[in-house]
Amino acid sequence: MKSVARLLLFLNFCMYAIVVGISAWATNTAIDHGFIIGPELRLPAHFSSMAFPMGNASTGFFVMFALIAGVAGMASAISGLNHLRYWDSDSLSAASSVAAIAWTLTLLAMGFACKEIENHLTNPRLVS
Repeated sequence: MKSVARLLLFLNFCMYAIVVGISAWATNTAIDHGFIIGPELRLPAHFSSMAFPMGNASTGFFVMFALIAGVAGMASAISGLNHLRYWDSDSLSAASSVAAIAWTLTLLAMGFACKEIENHLTNPRLVS
């Protein structure tokens, strides 16, 4: 039973590490190629700090919450491995609470992904 749980926790950690890697790349791309303004110019009226140079209006929210959910999920997997090591009620409560937080953040990021799909408004630079 513990070996199966250890394998699933390892796969969960790898999945969240991939999510963190992709979200970090998207955030870095948005910072490097985002809105650039000179010192003599003013910000546009509808400027948003969550505006990404790729995707649509909900991409920034999706990427930020995916990054947060990925970090919480990686912490959840580490806490789960700690519970497997000690296997008592004290470590169970810590592991399950971190897992619940990571799960809800993942659902929130999934909601923003669904909103991004629903919007249909994409950046003209995204060509398939």
